[in-house]
Amino acid sequence: MSKILICYFSASGVTKKCSEKISEVLGADLFEIEPVDKYTAEDLDWTNKSSRSSIEMHDKNSRPKIVRKVDNLDEYDKVVIGFPVWWYTCPTIINTFIEENDLTGKEIYVLVTSGSSSYADSFKNLKETYINLNFVDGRRFNGNESSEEIQEWIK
Repeated sequence: MSKILICYFSASGVTKKCSEKISEVLGADLFEIEPVDKYTAEDLDWTNKSSRSSIEMHDKNSRPKIVRKVDNLDEYDKVVIGFPVWWYTCPTIINTFIEENDLTGKEIYVLVTSGSSSYADSFKNLKETYINLNFVDGRRFNGNESSEEIQEWIK
């Protein structure tokens, strides 16, 4: 039986809520990708070109520092990486997480939360950036998915 770890970054709580529900349904463990410097409402103001998130997303080399790595990653066969969609892709903190944790040999699933953006661009960008990793599938969640839909997605 596969052991699943759900790693998520949540700026406003939406991705956290979805990740917790998926964890409960799948019996998966949770790991929060926490920034060393927490994001404020001002940091997340995408309409302000000088906001922290705007600056990070326009700098492809941006790698916000995270609090910690996963200690026991070798115990898991499948890893779900969850995040809100920013500028049609993943926040750069996800790159930090991937680069600081060895996901080689894992089946990786991408879980995104967004009001309207799909997971497609995020999934494609991660697959193209980290060609040595096994990105299996992605999906946009809104928190209203049934247990059956969640289980089917990870099968």
